[in-house]
Amino acid sequence: MRFFLGICILFCFTAESYSQKVLSLNEAIKIAVEKNTLLQKQNNNLESSKSSIKASFGNFLPTLGAQAGWEWTRSEQESGQKYVQNVGVIPVSQTVVVDNRQYTAGAGTNWTLFNGLSNFNSYDQSKVNYQAAELSIQRLKQDVVFQTISLYYSIVNYQTLLKVKEEDLVWNQKNLETVNAKNQLGAVTMADVYAQQVRLGNAELDMIKIKNSLETAKSDLLNYLSLDVFSNYTYPDTLSITGNTVLQQDNETIKNLVDEAINHRPDYQSAKLSILSASKGVDIAKGSYYPQLTNNMNYYTSSNAINSMFKSNTYSIGLTLSIPLFEGFSIDNQVQYAEVNYKNKQIELTELEKDIKKKIQQTYLDLQASQKSVEVSKRNVISAEENRKIEEEKYSLGSGTLLNVLIANSEYNNAQTSLINTMFSLTVLKEQLNYYLGIIDYKKFE
Repeated sequence: MRFFLGICILFCFTAESYSQKVLSLNEAIKIAVEKNTLLQKQNNNLESSKSSIKASFGNFLPTLGAQAGWEWTRSEQESGQKYVQNVGVIPVSQTVVVDNRQYTAGAGTNWTLFNGLSNFNSYDQSKVNYQAAELSIQRLKQDVVFQTISLYYSIVNYQTLLKVKEEDLVWNQKNLETVNAKNQLGAVTMADVYAQQVRLGNAELDMIKIKNSLETAKSDLLNYLSLDVFSNYTYPDTLSITGNTVLQQDNETIKNLVDEAINHRPDYQSAKLSILSASKGVDIAKGSYYPQLTNNMNYYTSSNAINSMFKSNTYSIGLTLSIPLFEGFSIDNQVQYAEVNYKNKQIELTELEKDIKKKIQQTYLDLQASQKSVEVSKRNVISAEENRKIEEEKYSLGSGTLLNVLIANSEYNNAQTSLINTMFSLTVLKEQLNYYLGIIDYKKFE
């Protein structure tokens, strides 16, 4: 019976292990770059921007059209006259039928020769808009990569914390067994037993909270990746701070980082192109002040029989000069809107530059503080572990109290938790700095 039960447990464990799929950080990023809906929409919009370039180029070319027609008419009139000998012309009632068919064909072209250079500016603007859209997509890809890293490491952080809480729970269970044994021998009172039972219950509650946070973090990542939140994945990556370089507080270094961000950030380059596009918009609006010169050429033929088509032809060619003398201030309004848009784009670039400086400085300082915190937390874990061993030894020899042991264990648990959280913070801050610098490499995930 026991053998059979063991086989069933082993089978269930094996089935559960095989049902879990491994999801590494790199795989998660690849899925995010492929399935992110906002990124898909931006790629679709990019195709529209590409089509706008073709349409703007078409403004330089003449338009060409052709037409053909057929018309049938029938006229019936009840009237007429008739000549009778020796009588003369007398009115006679008769029906006169006129049956007519008309065949027509023609072709024509219109060509804008000059429109205040608006066609040139429109073409330049469409190319600039396309380049800006490409850069915006690059920045969005960097954002997707960074968000995926943050969500993934949040899972890793809770997984690591869960191990600490599980170890703490095991320690409290063993310590309760020790306290119970001492109580049975009369070495300690029931107060110690009750105190340890409370601490064990708190350890169980802490583990439940971390498990809940872990499941929530998993759901957040899977939802961001557009995967089924009920899927069972394992996350093998771990928090690592090896090869870390200690940052020094140096304003010159921060200034160099800002300069690097301005040179690399796709969104900053896109904002600069938006200013150029807005300036082209001003030129396009001002083009309406100038005269417009157009050329037209037409060909027309018509006949009342299909076999005599193209025997009677009409050709025409002409130039039309349109001079805007007064448009009810509509052109002034368009120019003003374009100029306001140009000024707003300049303000947006200034605001973006200020935001870059602020976030890089703050992230750099946070990263520096986080590095120091990791070193302090490492020392605290070592000290807290040794202190717990000492208090446990004192308690076992009867020279210490359970309260001191519990305090020492709580300090050790807190020190471990603090170290894990600071490692998580340091890992994310390093990626965050790369994100603000605009140097996150997304191409290897495409």
